[in-house]
Amino acid sequence: MKKEIVEVPGFEMPKLPDGRPLVPLSPATKAGGFVYVSGLPPINPDSGEMVVGDIQVQTRQSLENVKRVLEAAGSSMENVLKVHVYCSNSGYFAQVNEVYREYFDENAPARTFITVGSWMMPFDIEIDCVAIENSV
Repeated sequence: MKKEIVEVPGFEMPKLPDGRPLVPLSPATKAGGFVYVSGLPPINPDSGEMVVGDIQVQTRQSLENVKRVLEAAGSSMENVLKVHVYCSNSGYFAQVNEVYREYFDENAPARTFITVGSWMMPFDIEIDCVAIENSV
C-alpha cells in the first residue's frame, strides 16, 4: 500500500526560506482506499484569512473546508467514517451540533468531540476526519 499526498488549492502550506513547509503536514493523505484529512480550522482557503465569527460561523467554515479537501481527494461528506471535533469550549457543544447536523444527519459518521486549549491563531474549532474514496 502506497501513501499519496493530496494537494488542495487554497490549502498550500507557507514555505520556510529553505523551501520546506512552515508546518510539516498535508491537507490530506490517501492510502488503501481511505482518505485522512488533517485538522482544518475556519480559514478561508481563497483569501488565506481566518474566518471571524461566532462558533457556528467557524464550524460551518471548518466543515466547508473538510468538504473541499475530501472532494479534492476523490471522496465526499457521504463517505466520512470518523470525525474528530476539537473545540475550545465544551459550552459550544449544542451550537456546533446545529451546524454539524446540516452536513451529517442521517447515517452520521462516528464522532468524538474534544475540548482543547487555545491555538496559535484566534479560532475556536478544528475538524479532521477519515473517509473512504468514492471509488471504493
